[in-house]
Amino acid sequence: MSGMPASNTPLPSFDDGLLKDPALTAALRNLELTVRRKLDGVLQGDHLGLIPGPGSEPGEARAYQPGDDIRRMEWAVTARTTVPHVRQMIADRELETWLVVDVSGSLDFGTVDHTKRDLAVAAAAVIVHLTAGGGNRIGAVIVTGDEIVRIPARGGRAHAQNLLKQIATTHRSSPTVRGDLRDGIEALRRPERRRGLAVVISDFLGPIDWDRPLRAIGGHHELLAIEVLDPRDLELPAIGDVRLADAETGEIHDVVITEQVRDDFAVAARAHQEKVHRTIRACGGPVMTLRTDRDWLADTVRFIGGRRRGLAVGVH
Repeated sequence: MSGMPASNTPLPSFDDGLLKDPALTAALRNLELTVRRKLDGVLQGDHLGLIPGPGSEPGEARAYQPGDDIRRMEWAVTARTTVPHVRQMIADRELETWLVVDVSGSLDFGTVDHTKRDLAVAAAAVIVHLTAGGGNRIGAVIVTGDEIVRIPARGGRAHAQNLLKQIATTHRSSPTVRGDLRDGIEALRRPERRRGLAVVISDFLGPIDWDRPLRAIGGHHELLAIEVLDPRDLELPAIGDVRLADAETGEIHDVVITEQVRDDFAVAARAHQEKVHRTIRACGGPVMTLRTDRDWLADTVRFIGGRRRGLAVGVH
């Protein structure tokens, strides 16, 4: 959306100037405190506050909302009330969470106060905070395009901090190398891991060639996709002649941005985003969208609060 206010929740920049301690440690500590102050007292409880489940014990039934997993349809209640219902699941005591984090070249881009990469680190920090404690473990698969970095799932605050540091400092791919989200999701499938929560963080701007492995992940784990975007991913400014460079391929194009070009770009960008959302929902997970021109933490609270109330709240 154009004209949205910039984020008013502080977000540190994880650029090259913050890649070493103690500056990086301080930045992550400030981010942790920001997340904790905002979420504690607003979202009480454990990981049930993130998305329903995961778990193996059936809980209460509630009315179906668009975006709910149809595998949890409660047919007896549906037949009795003539209103579609789904069965919520009670979370297991110990949760294993896995992050698939895209840190390819396209995420080192931002036209407001921070980059999409900064948002990706912040989103990971939120997941760490919401799933920490109680014997829970968290691991990560970090995708650059050049390599896949695997961080084993472990518990404890020190491990969580090291995991966030690894996400913040993993260098993007080499010039002309495109990120490969599909390989990152595939890496989460093998070896097979215990049932838990899988969170995919990306701008999802590339080809949608990751649907099959994501569907397999959604069939075994609870799934959440976090989409990080900049307003320029969805619309072009009225600036006339401009030279555009692809952050991942290195290709350079001279473009005259006319009103027709802006309209065509906006239509194509919105169509791609809608296809991404449809694909992820078909794989069994909701989508939380964070933008560099919005208050990312307020949008996070709104999304999580909506999931807790059983509403499919979309943040655009």
